[in-house]
Parts: sequence; C-alpha cells; structure tokens
Amino acid sequence: MSLLPDYSRQALAYDSTRGASPSVLEPLMKALSGAPGRRLLDVGGGTGNYALALERDGWEATVLDRSPEMLAQARAKGLRAVAGDAEALPFAPCSFDAVMLVSMLHHVERPESALAEARRVLVAGGRLALLVFAREEIAGSFIPEYFPSSRRWLEETHPPLDQLLAMLPGARRLKVEYQDLTDGSLAAMTTRPQLILDAHRRSQTSFFERMERDHAEELRLGLERLARDIPAGRLAGRSDGASVLGWVKPGGPAGSA
Repeated sequence: MSLLPDYSRQALAYDSTRGASPSVLEPLMKALSGAPGRRLLDVGGGTGNYALALERDGWEATVLDRSPEMLAQARAKGLRAVAGDAEALPFAPCSFDAVMLVSMLHHVERPESALAEARRVLVAGGRLALLVFAREEIAGSFIPEYFPSSRRWLEETHPPLDQLLAMLPGARRLKVEYQDLTDGSLAAMTTRPQLILDAHRRSQTSFFERMERDHAEELRLGLERLARDIPAGRLAGRSDGASVLGWVKPGGPAGSA
C-alpha cells in the first residue's frame, strides 16, 4: 500500500523545502563509504537533491523515479534520470557500486521486492544505504496522537526496524539526529513541531498531503490542538529521529566490509 502514488503536485515546489540535509548526508555517506567504484543509483530519487550532493562529492549518480515531473526537475540539474519502478529496476545485475533509497520505501507496494532489486544491481562489495522512518520511530512521536487516522496506514507502509534488518542481513544502523531542516520530511519536522503549522512546509510531505485528501477535518482539528499544545509545552510524544541502514553485498575483497 503506497503512502502517496502521485507526486505530480509536489514536484512543482518540492525543492523549496526538501533539499539535501547535512543531518542525513553524514550517515548516508558513511553507509556508502568503501564502495568499490563511484557508480551510484538513487532509487526513488525524486528531483535529485541527494544525488546532486553526492555528485559534488565525486559520485557518478543516476536518479530513478516513477514520476515524470520529478525526473524533469532532476534532469534540469544536469543529472542522469531514468523512469522506472523500484520493484523492477531497468538495469542489469552488477550495474552499480552503490545504491541509496532515501525516504522512499513507504511509497512501494512491496518493500522486500524493492530491496531485493537494489541488492541485485549492486556489484560484489557494493554498498546499499536506506534512509527510513521506522515504525517504532513514528510510534514514539506525537504524530499518531494528533492524527489518529494515520496510525493504520503508517503501520502498513513503515516496517519496524527488525523487519527491515531481516531484509538486509548483516546491515548496520546509523542513527539520524536532525540538526537542520533543509529536508523538511515528516521525520525532520517532528523535531521542530511548530513547522508543521506552516502550510507550505506541510504540503511538501506525502503524509500531510494524504491527511488533507483523506482526513481533512481530522487534520484541521489536529493542527488546532498542536497550535495550543506547542506553546503550552504539553506536546504528546517525542522525536526519535530516523535511521540509515547500511549494507554491504557479500563477495567483495577481504576486508571490504
């Protein structure tokens, strides 16, 4: 069950609030470090902000996404952009030295298939980096309390960490601690809840676009409650950041992990 199947509306203003966050780039680059080459695939890479940041660090990036509007933005930045499905990547096995999936797994129907495809296109010793807002990280935040209708579909689209780690045996977890709001994702905004009251920032997340579409009255009431609770210091819940899972494809040279 995809959280938001159509990103055409968000593509118009996505880059105004969803840049490449230094708080994410640091663990992301740690997870990718040691790759046997510089060919990088950004699966579900959208407008290419993270791919562009890594190109500036010497990577040769390809952005894959299913949204033509998002890909048009990526191409305008000079990035190689390919239309495709994360669950059926249009690349031969062993085509890339590194693959990253940044805040996109909740948009695919079968996360295990997307991760299997990411592993397939990696060379031996290749690095995979997965940025996720895992189920327990969401559960600890205030989001389900203020927007209770979202609880069911958030659980359906955000696996728990143990399930994600089972799909990437031997992966290591790198905690994401948000020190900036360059990338105004839902996970990041839980660290600065007052920003959720900003309609423009809110609209550039799949979570709040879906709330507006499917639960408009609940969204209105939840925002009103937030507006009362934040200045009063009685916010229900806490922020627990997000996670980058780093995985190495077996078969590389000894010591490559």
